[in-house]
Order: sequence, then C-alpha cells, then structure tokens
Amino acid sequence: MAFVQFSKVSLAFGDRDILKDVSLHLAAGSRAGLAGANGSGKSTLMKVIAGKLASDSGERAIQRGSRIVYLPQSGIVHRGSTLREEAETAYEAIRDLLHKMEEIGGHLEKTKSDDNRTAGLLDEYHQLQETVENSGYYQREASIAMTLSGLGFSEGDLRRDTGEFSGGWQMRIALAKALLERPDILLLDEPTNYLDIEARSWLETWLKNYTGGYLLVSHDRYFLDVTVNEVYELFQGNLKRYVGNYSAYEKIREVEIESLMKRYAEQQEEIAKSEDLIRRFRYKASKAAMVQERIKKLEKMERIEIPESLKKISITFPPSPHSGRIALTLDGIGKSYGHRRVLSDVDLLMESGERLVVVGRNGAGKSTLLRIIAGRDRDFEGKVNYGAGIAAGYFSQDAAETMTGSEQVIDFMEAEAPTALIPRIRDMLGAFLFRGDDVHKPINVLSGGEKSRLALLRMLLKPMNLLILDEPTNHLDLQSKDILLDTLKAFTGTIIFVSHDRAFMDALSTKTLELSVTRAAHGKGTQSVHRLFYGNYAYYLDRLEREAVEGAPGADAAKPTAGEKAQDAGPEKAPDTDSEKAAVNDPRFSGVSTKSNPQVILIKRPQEAGTGQAGSPATSSPALSREAAKQRQTLIRRLEKQEAEILKELETLDAEKKSLEAEISRPEVYSNGEKARAVQAKLNETTAAAEAKTHEWEAKAAELEKANNE
Repeated sequence: MAFVQFSKVSLAFGDRDILKDVSLHLAAGSRAGLAGANGSGKSTLMKVIAGKLASDSGERAIQRGSRIVYLPQSGIVHRGSTLREEAETAYEAIRDLLHKMEEIGGHLEKTKSDDNRTAGLLDEYHQLQETVENSGYYQREASIAMTLSGLGFSEGDLRRDTGEFSGGWQMRIALAKALLERPDILLLDEPTNYLDIEARSWLETWLKNYTGGYLLVSHDRYFLDVTVNEVYELFQGNLKRYVGNYSAYEKIREVEIESLMKRYAEQQEEIAKSEDLIRRFRYKASKAAMVQERIKKLEKMERIEIPESLKKISITFPPSPHSGRIALTLDGIGKSYGHRRVLSDVDLLMESGERLVVVGRNGAGKSTLLRIIAGRDRDFEGKVNYGAGIAAGYFSQDAAETMTGSEQVIDFMEAEAPTALIPRIRDMLGAFLFRGDDVHKPINVLSGGEKSRLALLRMLLKPMNLLILDEPTNHLDLQSKDILLDTLKAFTGTIIFVSHDRAFMDALSTKTLELSVTRAAHGKGTQSVHRLFYGNYAYYLDRLEREAVEGAPGADAAKPTAGEKAQDAGPEKAPDTDSEKAAVNDPRFSGVSTKSNPQVILIKRPQEAGTGQAGSPATSSPALSREAAKQRQTLIRRLEKQEAEILKELETLDAEKKSLEAEISRPEVYSNGEKARAVQAKLNETTAAAEAKTHEWEAKAAELEKANNE
C-alpha cells in the first residue's frame, strides 16, 4: 500500500519554529483535512510532504513507487498550448513508463529464456504494465472530457489557448491536471478558492470516489465536512490529529480552546500577582530572598501564548438607516451579450430585512444582475426601483482594483471610518486578517486577496440598508467568515448576495433566486429562465431533489405537494410571509398562475406547523404540548449521552492509531518487511474501525440535530 510517513520533522524560518517534531501518516484511502490559522504553516507543511521543501530534521519515509502530487493555492500559469493539449500533459509520467516498457521489451527480445536476467525483466515489465492499466491512460479521452466539464469548462474551451484564461481558470486547469494524474497521495491547498458551487459539488463527488489518499486545505466548512474523516491541526508548530469530519474537529477543539483560555487567564493572574510583589518588596532587604525566588519562578515559567487567531473578535457596524417596507423592485430586467441572452423579464420584490441569495451556473447572469441592481451596469432592459430611504452598498472582486497609493492600511481605514468606529478599527482589521504589522502595509503592495478584504471592510463601515454582495467570502478564512456571517445576520437591512460557500449560503439566505441559461428554441444563441423560491438555500436544494424524483421542473413546480396540501387552509394555499402576500397581489407576478410569463416561476415554502390551523400543534391541549416537550428533552439527553460515548471511543481508537503510526515510523520496523506488514495490517484495522465509528457518530449527530430542530 502506498504511503508517506513523517516522524519528528522540524523546520524553522529564522527564529520562528514552523514545524516542531511533526509526525504524520498518509496512505491510500486517507481522507484528511489540514486546519490552522492563516500563517500557521499549512502550505509549508504540504511542500515538505511533497518533497518541494527540505526539513531541518526528522525522518520522511515514502513507499517505493508512490506518486505524490501537490497543488498550490495560486501562482500557476499555462500558455502556449490548447486546453486539450495541456490536459494531456497530466499523463506524461505514464508515457515515461510506456517508454520504459518498450526498452524492457527490447532487452527481452535480445535475451534468452534461460538467462538469469529474464525473470527480473519480465517481473518489472508486468509491474509497469499493471501501473499503466490502473492509471486510466487508455480511457484518458473520456477522463479529460469529464474532468474539464466537471470543473466548468465548455466544449468550446478545449480548443482555446491556455494563455487566454484568467487567473482563477488557470488554477482550474492546474486542478484538472492534478486530478487526471490520479496519484497515490494528492495534496490540495485551497482547491475550492476559484470554484463555483457546481464545480465544488463535482469535486466533492470525485474525491468520494477517489481510491488514493488526500490531504486538503480549504476555507469551505461544508466541503470539508463531506470530504474528510480526519483533521490535522497545525497550531504553534505542533501537529495534532482529530478523528471525524470538520464539524467534529471544531466541537472537540472548542472545548480544548476554552481550557487553554482558562489556563491562560489563570497564568496571567499569577504573573500579575508575582510582578506586583516584586515591585512592592524589591528594595526591602528583609524580603530579598522572596523577591529573588519570585523572579526566578517567572523566568522559568513556560508562558502560555494565545495567537491572534484565537482571540474572540466581535465587530459592530453602523446601524442601518430607516427605510420603507419595500426595499427594491425589479420590473422586466433583461440583458443580452450579442445572441447570448443572460437575463429575461426578471421581476423581483424585496422587502426590508430580507436576504436573497442568487444562484446558478457560471454564465447564468448572477454577477450581471447584481451590477444592474447596484447601478454599475446601465445597459439593460426594464427598471430598477429602490424603495424610500434606501442607501445601497455594493461589493465585488473588482472593487479592489481601484485601491492604490502608498497610504498605510490603518491610516486608510481610519480616514474612511465614522468617528465613533475609529477606536475599533484595529479589531475590525484583525477580523479581516490584517493582524500585527499587516496594518502598516502600504495599499499598493497588498495582494489581490488583501485588497478584496479591505474593500469589503471599507464598504461595511458606511451606514447602509441595502447590501449587494458578489462573493464576499472569497479570500476569508473560516474564522473571518464566521465573523462576517454574524455581522450580516445582525444587519437589519436587506441583503442580496452571491456566494459559493454552501454553509454561508444556508445560514444567511431567506429567499433564493435561481438563474439559468438554455439554448434558444430556434437553435441560435441562448435564453434565460429564473425561478424564485421562498426559502433559504437548503430549502432550494431540497426542492431540486424533489423535482428530480417527481419529474422535470416547470410551471407545475409551483403547485403544492401532497404534504403541502394537507397543511393548506383552503383550496388555495395562503402566502406564508408579507413578502409572499405582496408578490402574489402584485400584478407583475400574474405570470405565476397564467401562461403570460412562463419564464417566471414562484416556489413557495410549505407552511410551518404551529400556525393556528385546525389540527395543528398550536391548537393542541397545553398538557399534551408539555408532555411532548418533556419527551423531546428526554430524547435529546439520551442522544447527547450516546454521542459522548461514541466520541470517547473515537479518541481511544485515535490514540491507538497514533501509537501504531509512531511504531511504523521507527527504522527497525519499516526496514523489516515482516514487522512493517504486521504493524500496517493492525493500523489498517484500527483505521477501518475509526472510520466505522465516525460514520456511527455522524448518524448519531444527525439524529441529535433533528431532535433539536423538531
């Protein structure tokens, strides 16, 4: 079995320890995530694993013949060949093997059957042949087409020169090549940075079916949850392994951080008391011995350090100005690029406080619609009407391009901020990953990602009640995303946004607008269709799943399901919210129930239980409600206890696995074939048990979440 094994690997840059006695084991079948704050050394560790960077000390063992592929997070540029030709280069290593097979074949023709070398050459030839056949080389045409399509490239892109593609698409090309190589160990450093939601979903499926092992760095919590079953965290140079997906890691880590913060506070209190005693009695001869003892104790004390990334940051932005009930209406918005129709007759009514996520494949018109709403694109059909008192703010990745000059970050932001917020600017910059000396960087030396974060923060400093956000989570780590999400959830105004982060979309949205582009009926150009769903992104996905089971979507998709009809108060379902009532009564939405505008489809959320309808829980007896609540709490306590027991067993298996990994990394073991196989077999058995226990935990966690949400 292919594997890469590290034992007590250390690396320092100057006086900073990046890696301190790090141990790691990756094998075929490993599904690992790598976590850690920005700047903790995750990319450095990946380079060391890939052999791109030498460590200062420690041992690195790799199974002979194992292939490792490392994909950095940026910096790869392709040019001078078509996309199809560049994808073909992923098989260069296999072509080298084919060339070697030809050489061996030539030697075999010249040697006699009884020659001592013949048996060895035949064995080597068959091994190479097996490797080539398992590589998918002979099915590469289909693999290249499937991979490029999955990552968002069109058939027409295959003939384009790679130099024509932008930076984000350059990284998609690099990712496609890494996947096509199908190495034994795959190291992906933030592969989701440049992927839309469809490409991310495709990559999730690809990784689930991948037979090799991989280590991922990503700032997409949902992506990590569905692709990894173990997480390594790099913290102050130390690497620690956690069994389970990313959410399980966060749960355990939260407890550990609380304990660390408590010990830090206790130590700081002890230091303060000792320093106070030293100041008070330093010059008293009778207390000299005690003072010296305290000084020596402080000097020998191993100080607990709390990185900036662990410090809780809560930021509050200016309150939203008062506005009318209707924040925005769109009337018949249309937009074309030549024969390509990206928007057609888009009607929309947004009430104050609503949060709309706009979804659709690349090229469906999401960013175009947001630019039109923000007033940045004035070449369109239809009308955009802001409600009374609306003050809008617009963020896009292009906003960073206008930021230039030699002014320092801190000075630039203080000049932009309202007077009341100036004392908190450093905290706000810290929340957006400008920490320590970063705040003194001149604007003109910032990277594109840094400028993007600064542009987002600058926009949020202004008092507004309508935010139009095009991919605001790009270039943010998970902690910064959480801070931004909390801030936006506390925002009392209206939000229209595009994002590729599934967890962020689920948590923030209250309505979902789907845009799609299809070929025109006459076969020339494209036409646009849009559908409005009265529910968040998770609800939207649920409706798509139902449509896939029940049949193709269409005007009938607006009809309630059998379950929804059972909750209806009358022959026609009443709107759930004020905004639905406004939409249903608005003549612009008459196309929902007639054939006058088949391109607009309104999808309503099923009415929630407990709304006072006959037979609903709201009209049940109080005693029955109390009994139901009591039973529910009993169920939750039982599930929590079972979950804790499973997590404890997982920790035991994890400890056993770490012990076996340490054992197999010892020279006297891995150099002895019999011992190595025995330990590896036990390690495989323990890993399988841990994976089974992880699945058990995931099922139990799902039960618990369902019970909590009922």
